[in-house]
This record gives sequence, C-alpha cells and structure tokens, in this order.
Amino acid sequence: MSSISALSSGVMGIQKGLDGLNRDAAQIASAKQMKNESSADLAQPLTNLVLDKLQVAASAKVVKAADETLGTLLDVLA
Repeated sequence: MSSISALSSGVMGIQKGLDGLNRDAAQIASAKQMKNESSADLAQPLTNLVLDKLQVAASAKVVKAADETLGTLLDVLA
C-alpha cells in the first residue's frame, strides 16, 4: 500500500468517525428533547460514540504514520 493511499484511507476513516459522532450526538439530543431518556434508548448511541472515537483515533494514527513515511521518503530523495 502506498503512503498516499494510506493517507487517503486514514482521512476517510476520520471523516466516517466524525460523521458517526455527529449522528450519535443527534440521536442523544433528540431523545433528551422528547423526554425519552430511558437508559435503553440511549445505550446504543452512547456505545457508538465510544466506537466512533476509537475509529477517529486509529485513523489519525494511520494519517500520522503515512505523513512520517512520506517525510522520510522526501528526506531520502532530497
């Protein structure tokens, strides 16, 4: 896998995680607005928030590794 495709995959993973965070936050907010605050209704979006956070963190590590690899390649070729 080239560094550029790894970078692209990392950025896409970050975007997907952020989209999930926004979706889950909206579900939690709408449940609170409707006074439907039972723990069963909020359990899934709260769990998904943690998973989305982990996805963003993992994807950020991919982006960082790709950035470091590209930097190293540029240093070697320069």
